[in-house]
Amino acid sequence: MKETVIGVIGGTGGMGGWFASLLRGDGYTVYCAGRRSGMRPEDMARVCQVLVISVPIGVTCEVIARVGPFMSPDSLLTDLTSLKEAPVREMLRASQCEVIGCHPLFGPEITGLSGHNVILCPGRGDLWFSWFKSIFEKHQAVITVTTPEEHDRMMSIVQVMNHLHTMHLGMILGQENMTCDKLLPWSTPVLKKKMEMLRKVFQNQPGMYAEMLVNNPHLERICELYQETFSLLEKTLARKDADALCDLLHKQTKKIWPKK
Repeated sequence: MKETVIGVIGGTGGMGGWFASLLRGDGYTVYCAGRRSGMRPEDMARVCQVLVISVPIGVTCEVIARVGPFMSPDSLLTDLTSLKEAPVREMLRASQCEVIGCHPLFGPEITGLSGHNVILCPGRGDLWFSWFKSIFEKHQAVITVTTPEEHDRMMSIVQVMNHLHTMHLGMILGQENMTCDKLLPWSTPVLKKKMEMLRKVFQNQPGMYAEMLVNNPHLERICELYQETFSLLEKTLARKDADALCDLLHKQTKKIWPKK
């Protein structure tokens, strides 16, 4: 299917640019559109057999609603968003074409796909699915096929809980007026890695990480769990009983790493 013409809305940088480069390297004709460059999204939807949406989470459904009506029934509409329920639902609503939700679980800085995780959420049709999946298989990605609902539930841990913890750490450092330079001579290798993540969340792309959290449908549940578990830890620590804390951790260990 090398004759397939592919369009990437948001293909001038970030994940869209990464995916466009991957496809071009595989011999496909790829058109890219950015905020101020490339053809109009509606025109791209008319001429491309495959259209990939790779824009910020907050405007993903808006862009899908614009292009969906112009997709032919035998074409494919997909996205690279880090949430899947709302985008897949909107792709199904706005178009009559085949639909696949896709989430590459890495950033555009990677140099190769081998060993990296990719999530695929089939939405409608199966003519394009094998072809789309084969793109990632060719480069030895680890592929998981699931529903949009299960994807977002898992992302509530992988993204919401993970980045909420990072934000909490950063807020504490700010309250303590603890600069990175001041902390560096005291840092362990583990903390140095955390500080790298802090910079990404607080300084480099705060908008992207904020959208990951506030748009996840399981945000409220994760916040409740965060408060409940922190309260339990706080009460256990207040007893100043190391054995009690170890016992608490041991109980969770059995759940996280159950014996087979």
